[in-house]
Amino acid sequence: MNRTPYVLERELADVPDAVRNAPAPVVPAFEYPFDLRVVDPEGVDPETITEWMHRPHLLETWEQAWPSEQRRLNCRAQLAGTYSRPCILSFDFAAIDLPELGRREVAYIELYRAAKDEIGQLYHADPHDMGFHIATADLNLIGRGVMSGWVGQLGRNILAAEPECRRVMGDPDHRNTAIRKTFEKNSWPHLGDFDVRPGRRISLYTFPRDPSDIPAGR
Repeated sequence: MNRTPYVLERELADVPDAVRNAPAPVVPAFEYPFDLRVVDPEGVDPETITEWMHRPHLLETWEQAWPSEQRRLNCRAQLAGTYSRPCILSFDFAAIDLPELGRREVAYIELYRAAKDEIGQLYHADPHDMGFHIATADLNLIGRGVMSGWVGQLGRNILAAEPECRRVMGDPDHRNTAIRKTFEKNSWPHLGDFDVRPGRRISLYTFPRDPSDIPAGR
């Protein structure tokens, strides 16, 4: 089943074999000034992410003010299965003329298989489609165009790293105007707003390999 006893909130249990057998999400490489790596659940990463998620600007849109041990268990479960991969993004501030800030970890990224996720029920998902979530922790990056540029790279880098991936999906909370503007700036088509469960409404975006391969919502 590729599932663990620790249940990941968004992972679907009842999926076709073609979806279940899709491999874990690829983690694409990035050139300077970025670096993306998989979380180490046995190190300090869960504590770092926990501190980030308690910052005011992430509390509303992520709603994951968990204790660090819950974050650690969540990351272990992600790495034990094939649904998602938790990652940390680093950035060298010298690239934007802020060398005094150095290179530091700036964001939490989740890469996931869209057909194994709750958004797979919203559109006609291919087993190898990928999605991502981003929590930009470092406010020094906000409003500089850095993260919107990175999102554009992410879509292209995922498609380059995995030839079978047809589309990259984005599903921010509908209140997250900053990331919605990022998708629009990068010309990701908007598939609509959807209520995925009580209290959760998302905006669905796509970056298809073939510009004509824009899926219809269910």
